[in-house]
Amino acid sequence: MSRTAHIVWTCIGLGLMASLLLAAVVWGYRMTPSSQSCTAVEYIISDRSERLYLTTSELDRMLLSADLYPVGKTVDSLSLHRIEKAVRSHPMVRTAECYLTPRNEVRVRLTQRIPLVRVQSQTDTYLIDTDRRVMQARAAVKDRVLPVTGNVGQQTASKQMADFAEWLQDNSYWQERIHHLYVHSPQKVYVCLNDSARTRVVLGTMDDYDTKLAKLRTFLDNKESLPQDIQYTELDIRFHGQVIGRK
Repeated sequence: MSRTAHIVWTCIGLGLMASLLLAAVVWGYRMTPSSQSCTAVEYIISDRSERLYLTTSELDRMLLSADLYPVGKTVDSLSLHRIEKAVRSHPMVRTAECYLTPRNEVRVRLTQRIPLVRVQSQTDTYLIDTDRRVMQARAAVKDRVLPVTGNVGQQTASKQMADFAEWLQDNSYWQERIHHLYVHSPQKVYVCLNDSARTRVVLGTMDDYDTKLAKLRTFLDNKESLPQDIQYTELDIRFHGQVIGRK
């Protein structure tokens, strides 16, 4: 082969290699993860075995209505922050974390809100959750919570009543015996006992309720020493060192 022919073939070879390299770069650019499509969305409800207040189809519809449903969209067009924010806005969702998997799947981990108090006031019915926020009273919410009825506002329910409900959850004695609270006024709150006579207890204000109920417990534990024909429909524990019975 002549020197000229060798140079020509060398140039052709180098040109071919450069073309192949350029094609590989272009192809690699086209196949970068940012230009691939999202293949699926998965919702992981961490506490679903304890409670389930929402469905995945609800969340799908929410994202679709906000034009945030990720499946079929390119990865670089997704806003994981907006998806996470939208899921968190669901009335039953407490926390949400959204991320992309190596398989281009959007995964959302979430927890649900936990009800603490069920309020049935003169004008509305709602729940207060463990974060002291108002929560919808959905039919799906079947948790055992403290019922509060009467003249009670949201501020009182989210503070004093929620505090009492948390205390009650840690007190097995009263948890078995208290049926619900009835609020006549902030100065006159009744505790309705879960006995056959549905005895009402005048608690008064919510101040020092633990001390008042400790006094009542002593009275109830010694009730068998009283004559059997004495049946009280109301017990007043507002006053220091006293339990006043009313028929």
